[in-house]
Amino acid sequence: MLVVLHTGRRDSVVAAQSVCQQLSDAGVIPVIAPFDDEDGFEALIELGPHAVLGGDVQADQLELVIVLGGDGTILRAAEVVRGTSVPLLGVNLGHVGFLAESDREDLTETVNRALARDYVVEERMTLSVRVKVDNEVVYESWALNEATVEKASRERMLEVVVEVDGRPLSSFGCDGVVMSTPTGSTAYSFSAGGPVVWPSLDALLMVPLSPHALFARPLVVGPDSALAVEVLDRTQGGAVLWSDGRRMWDLPKGARVVVRRSPTPVRLARLHQAPFTDRLVRKFNLPVNGWRGPSNRD
Repeated sequence: MLVVLHTGRRDSVVAAQSVCQQLSDAGVIPVIAPFDDEDGFEALIELGPHAVLGGDVQADQLELVIVLGGDGTILRAAEVVRGTSVPLLGVNLGHVGFLAESDREDLTETVNRALARDYVVEERMTLSVRVKVDNEVVYESWALNEATVEKASRERMLEVVVEVDGRPLSSFGCDGVVMSTPTGSTAYSFSAGGPVVWPSLDALLMVPLSPHALFARPLVVGPDSALAVEVLDRTQGGAVLWSDGRRMWDLPKGARVVVRRSPTPVRLARLHQAPFTDRLVRKFNLPVNGWRGPSNRD
C-alpha cells in the first residue's frame, strides 16, 4: 500500500508514521513515493522501514493508496498512480477535504478497514486536456477537478472565445475560464459561482472567471461534448493553463485549449455509502434546522 503525505505538515508526517507502523505490524509493505525536497528527505527517515515507489515497487503492483492530507494531496496521489486501476483512500488533515473519506480521529479504523478490504470503489471521470497552436498539438495533460485558462498578468485582461462541440458560443474579456468535472464542481468552479453537480452525473462544466460580458453564464454540457477556449490575438497580456492547479503551461496568443472526457477515471475507495447531499451538509456545515424528513407520500 502506498502512503502519500504532505511532508511540509507535521501532522501529516506523524499520521504517516502511525499508518506505516500499522501496515508493517499487519505484514503489509508500506510504500512511499520519493521526494525531491529537503522536507521530504527528513520525513522519509522518520517513517521507518518502507519500500520506495518506482524503485522497489512499481505503481501497478500497489493494492491501495492511503492519502494523508487535504484535497491537494489527493490530487498529487492521483497524479502518481495515473494510468493504473489503484484506488485512493483519503484521510482529511486539511480544511474542507471533499475528496477525503475519513478524518484524522478515525485513522486507525480507516487503516483496519483498508487491510480488511472493507471498502467499495467509486470511479470519478477526469478530463483530457490538449493545447493546439496553428493546428499542432503542443501539450497534453489531464485533470480530476478542472483545467483553467487564466490571465498571466494581474493588470491585463484575458480575451477569449469559448466553444462547445466545435461551434463558437461567445467572446469576452475575463480573468479566465474554468472547465470542470462534477468532482471539481465543489472546487475552483464553485468559488467562481458555478453550480454544484452531483458526482454521479456525467457532465462537463464551463465557468467564466469575472467575465466582462452580458452573456457569460456557467454551462453544463453532456459527457461526450468538447469544450474549447481560444486565446484571442487582442489579448494584451499572457495566458496560462493550469490542470488541477498542479501542472502549468504557458499559452501564446492564438492558442486553443480543448477539453474532453478522458477514458481514464480516478478510482476512490469509499468506506461510507452516505448520499452526496450529506457530504455537502457536513463539509460546508450547512444549516438544516427544521427539517422534518420525507413524508409517506414522497
